Amino acid sequence: MGLFSGLFRARDAPTNRTSGSAYSFFMGGSTSGKRVNERSSMQMTAVYSCVRILSEAVAGLPLHFYKYTDNGGKEKATDHPMYFLLHDEPNPEMTSFVFRETLMTHLLLWGNAYSQIIRNGKGEVIGLYPLMPDRMNVERDSKGQLYYEYTVSMDDAPTVKGSTVVLPPTEVLHIPGLGFDGLVGYSPIAMAKNAIGMAIACEEYGAKFFANGAQPSGVLEHPGTLKDPSRVRESWQSTFGGSHNANKVAVLEEGMKYTPISISPEQAQFLETRKFQINEIARIFRVPPHMVGDLEKSSFSNIEQQSLEFVKYTLDPWVSRWEQSMARSLLTPEEKKRYFVKFNVDGLLRGDYQSRMNGYAVGRQNGWMSANDIRELENLDRIPEELGGDLYLINGNMMPLSMSGAAYQKGKEESDENEEVLELEEGEEPGAGSDRADTGAERHHRRGKLV
Repeated sequence: MGLFSGLFRARDAPTNRTSGSAYSFFMGGSTSGKRVNERSSMQMTAVYSCVRILSEAVAGLPLHFYKYTDNGGKEKATDHPMYFLLHDEPNPEMTSFVFRETLMTHLLLWGNAYSQIIRNGKGEVIGLYPLMPDRMNVERDSKGQLYYEYTVSMDDAPTVKGSTVVLPPTEVLHIPGLGFDGLVGYSPIAMAKNAIGMAIACEEYGAKFFANGAQPSGVLEHPGTLKDPSRVRESWQSTFGGSHNANKVAVLEEGMKYTPISISPEQAQFLETRKFQINEIARIFRVPPHMVGDLEKSSFSNIEQQSLEFVKYTLDPWVSRWEQSMARSLLTPEEKKRYFVKFNVDGLLRGDYQSRMNGYAVGRQNGWMSANDIRELENLDRIPEELGGDLYLINGNMMPLSMSGAAYQKGKEESDENEEVLELEEGEEPGAGSDRADTGAERHHRRGKLV
């Protein structure tokens, strides 16, 4: 058992390795016979398109660093060093967009995104550098504590030195994807390598089909006996093979005859197979087909709804992974009580102009949006506070339910008071007001005030 003892480890004692990091690609082999890995799969247009859509969507979202205010609200913590790192430049070599795009690409292809955290003497984060997932191992020491083992190459930043670097969890920003153990994600490409391999095989078949002049292979029949068949075959291929020789007129000598023996791609449902594989790959990344160029089942009535579902069901889970992983790795326990990281997806959820204006009108008229709240969402300048830009208004015919009875009682009392005054004035005797010049006019004037 000494030779095979490492292959059979008790499930209750994973002492030195996480189950997710033990997953391997098995050299990228697939049932289609094509080698599939993270880099070769990017040669497929559908895979490249899905990865690009998701990585650019996450990288293009506004990313802000917020702090809680004393009144229970929030505001941008622009004075905190973390705001500049996340919003502008995580390191001197790349922008926030490029940094997030790179890590999201790693996350989609390898199932994990790693970044080295550079801290100063005070423990403050001063830089974030991406690390390649295929050269990172997540291990456990003898005490069961996690650590990261990274293999260094010449292309890495000078912040890592040596052939292998061991990093504690406090120095690694790790964003895991879907995984077996919750610690390390597994590669979506590895999980779907057979589907991607079939798509690569279909694409290669189509390329070779047109490389041979879009002509099916066949048999050259000669009535006699050829002394050198290979010379005839090579001469035929050099003269009529390849797309650059397409539509040439063949001249057959000595009674030779050409007989095709292959079926057409349409009969083999070649185009249908390629279309299905594109939808299959879009399904892996949960990207709507219309976003990768398949508009067969899209229309003006449903394409906007599909785009909203993309934000809700595809982008939101990835955004949540980013936010929670950054808060866990970049903030201290005390900072987590005061600060948080937030992506703004409101811009992607906005509808057309008319729908937005109708929504703003409802919020404005019901008092939960001010003019400046609306103008900030539309990227417009704020209205000064003295001009009423921060006022929250409601319609005059609306009031709290608890005040409805009080208003009714107040109106009833005012009505009774008016009636008493009118009865008193109308009950006066003619001689009582002889000292006034025009008693009727004054009574009319007083009634006008009471009404």
